[in-house]
Amino acid sequence: MTIKVTVWNEYRHEKTDAEVAAIYPDGIHNAIANYLKTDEQLQVSTAVLDDPEHGLTDDVLQNTDVLLWWGHLAHDEVSDDIVEKVQQRVLDGMGLIVLHSGHASKIFKKLMGTATGTLKWRDTGEIEKIWVIEQGHPIAQGLGEYIEIPKEEMYGERFEIPAPDKLIFISWFEGGEVFRSGCCYERGRGRIFYFRPGHETFPVYHQAEVLQVISNATFWAAASK
Repeated sequence: MTIKVTVWNEYRHEKTDAEVAAIYPDGIHNAIANYLKTDEQLQVSTAVLDDPEHGLTDDVLQNTDVLLWWGHLAHDEVSDDIVEKVQQRVLDGMGLIVLHSGHASKIFKKLMGTATGTLKWRDTGEIEKIWVIEQGHPIAQGLGEYIEIPKEEMYGERFEIPAPDKLIFISWFEGGEVFRSGCCYERGRGRIFYFRPGHETFPVYHQAEVLQVISNATFWAAASK
């Protein structure tokens, strides 16, 4: 079975911030897509905010089994019409993986039914330990007890989201904060996974364990197709 994957990214930080461009010269979307392309079961394409229709045309969406979403600077620039189309595709069975600050995206908030998605945050570059609390879940396949990220932005509770259908990961940070960092939901026929790590100024999407989680989540989210 071939799973058709679209990796969507704003692709703004990489074009305006030299530090981010040095880490992701081809964009965060390509860092993720290039890893996923190593699996022959995945047919992977990319789309960015400044593409016509944000790269999410009717044809693209109809031919996407799993959509990955990374956004930060320009949530408000995403067309409401495109958000409605993505929502309908999820309800019809398309999987959605929302990464890092995509928690504040229009599509995630719409599907969650929350107006905020607010949380605590601190960007000082500290250790994050992502503890696996559901070792038998497909998204945690191949992982140890935890993933350690040497430098990351802190996200802390209270995280204003609905209670997850299944919580796979909890993060701990040097300052003592914890965070629900791997959250599974079902909306209509579609599966949704929120995965916390991925601040643009750190090479998180070059870390093997993080990419493994994204790959695992892609197969899990596609299971409803």
